[in-house]
Amino acid sequence: MLAQRMSLLSGSGTAAAREAAALATAAGRQIVDLAAGEVIIEPPSSVCEGAIAAIRAGTNRYTDAIGLMALRKAVAKKLSAETGIDWNTDNIVITAGAKQGLLDAALAVLDPGDEVIIIRPCWPTFPSQVLLAGAKPVFVDARPPTYIPDIAAIRTAVTPRTKAIIINSPNNPTGAVYDRTTLQAIGDLAINYQLWIVSDECYSSFVFTAERHESIVMAHPSVRSRTILVNAFSKELAITGWRLGYFAAPAEIVSAAKKLQSLTTSNANVIAQHAILHHLQVGDGSFEREMHQRLSEARNIGLRILSGLHDVTPLNADGSFFFYLDLTRLISVLPPGGPVRSTDDIARLLLEETDVGSVAGSTFGDVNGLRLSFGVPPDQLESGLNRVVKTLNGLKTRQAAA
Repeated sequence: MLAQRMSLLSGSGTAAAREAAALATAAGRQIVDLAAGEVIIEPPSSVCEGAIAAIRAGTNRYTDAIGLMALRKAVAKKLSAETGIDWNTDNIVITAGAKQGLLDAALAVLDPGDEVIIIRPCWPTFPSQVLLAGAKPVFVDARPPTYIPDIAAIRTAVTPRTKAIIINSPNNPTGAVYDRTTLQAIGDLAINYQLWIVSDECYSSFVFTAERHESIVMAHPSVRSRTILVNAFSKELAITGWRLGYFAAPAEIVSAAKKLQSLTTSNANVIAQHAILHHLQVGDGSFEREMHQRLSEARNIGLRILSGLHDVTPLNADGSFFFYLDLTRLISVLPPGGPVRSTDDIARLLLEETDVGSVAGSTFGDVNGLRLSFGVPPDQLESGLNRVVKTLNGLKTRQAAA
């Protein structure tokens, strides 16, 4: 018999969408996979060179549980430059991807019975890890078209049991980028109610409507002592499978993470650590700029194509690399009794009949949404989105004829 905690987990909806697309591809179909949370592009040569050099040097041994000291120093330097706030190695933990950093945070600060505020739609890892820690997710829904959380709603959700709030800007899945006023208000709440802030900033490299990403510790420096800032190299360097992330936090959290990681993974992959260290030492930022430019162009192409949608709320896609469609109006005008009743049905229809992979909003706790990635090659993006528009615009006629 499995442990009771396993009943708390529903599995990853995004992984299921990717697997469905992969199975269709294996069956010989030409799938345009807009479900994946990654950019399809070759990683920078400096990362590959660093990995090869580490292998040739026989770099096969354990590192410190929280990462190579040289890498932690390089990450602290990078983060200091990006935020304008001084960080040192005592604040940095290298993790096996951002998920480990988030789990470290949950296990370090949460006790059974604690409550954690989560802004929804949300990445399903957030509530799952809160549950694993024995705590309770408390959801506050962000509404379209901006998907910026309402501070009054967050305040209403706070109870004496509230221990933390998880924020994610730029947001997966909605692409929302929290403005400074919102970040400051969340910071004020955290201080007033003595809450931990877990800030997932894995899409910080992908902001399209502002000059740069603004972390909550930049908008409200006073929350630094209660903030765990989680990030990863997976997205910004197109190496999602390498599993290397990091977080910056107060020393007490770093100490707790060292205990946790020494008893779980021991350390993040040593070859990946040396690869990223080499990139941080020799990279000139050209890869990151070129990748941002490519995604910015893809976003513009996608917004143009998707502007042809009927009965669908216009998008923003201010950050990340996702278009998030609010299909509330579309589903409400579909004739009743047909085969399409939900966004899950729509996602299934797109894959089965138009060979386009997508992720239904139910994965993120939102029955009205549909997530489409613009991280695929440009030719695939145009083809896939044109099929999406044609299919969604034809749903009313199709349903009426069913």
